[in-house]
Amino acid sequence: MGDSKPMTTPMSTNTALDADEDGEAVDQKEFRGMIDSLLYLTATGPDIQFAVCLCARYQASPRISHRQAVKRIFRYLKFTPELGFWYSSGSSLSLRGFSDADHAGCRIDRKSTSGTCEFLGTSLVSWSSRKQASVAFSTTEAEYVAAASCCSQLLWMKATLSDFGLRFGKIPLLVDSTSAISVAKNPVLHSRTKHIDVRFHFLRDHYEKGDIDLVHVISANQLADIFTKPLEFDAFTCLRDSD
Repeated sequence: MGDSKPMTTPMSTNTALDADEDGEAVDQKEFRGMIDSLLYLTATGPDIQFAVCLCARYQASPRISHRQAVKRIFRYLKFTPELGFWYSSGSSLSLRGFSDADHAGCRIDRKSTSGTCEFLGTSLVSWSSRKQASVAFSTTEAEYVAAASCCSQLLWMKATLSDFGLRFGKIPLLVDSTSAISVAKNPVLHSRTKHIDVRFHFLRDHYEKGDIDLVHVISANQLADIFTKPLEFDAFTCLRDSD
């Protein structure tokens, strides 16, 4: 990879990975080794989280197309060796979270991807890109499930930080889906939401208790978008460099 051309994003927006059953197989051991190295880097590299997790789904039967996608991530890392975290001592100790979802983004089983990130003040301290456990019938459902996942993480962080004497009021959770926010705020269970698993309705419960404040954010400012799908360079760098 030493002579390879650097890339400005970890994954092309034209990339649509699937099982590629007709593609040429590559060495599974080598592919898994590449994925393991990248998964280690995601501990301090949220910008590659989505791309790495997507490629990791094909470790059982990797193809050339999958290896090419992985190599692009390494080429992106070559382009961005200076990136890192900055934790300011003057930052306020307030919690906030962002959640987003890519509805039916997986080409194999049409499950959605949840993306979440949590901030302590202006510092990013937690993030996740994860395929949802079941197929979502609508964008609203996918966004609602992602928000529930972020809510769970925020409440865990709140409980953990309370051991250090920190106290928090209503924690803002920023979502770009007005319909998902409406579902959480509406106590009436209707036909659009009755199929959503009960375990996700604790989001509504904690909203009603005043633990979480659901806030609408425009899609351009939805920081969790970077954890759900490939983005163009301008949008990617804007979200990556935001605080």
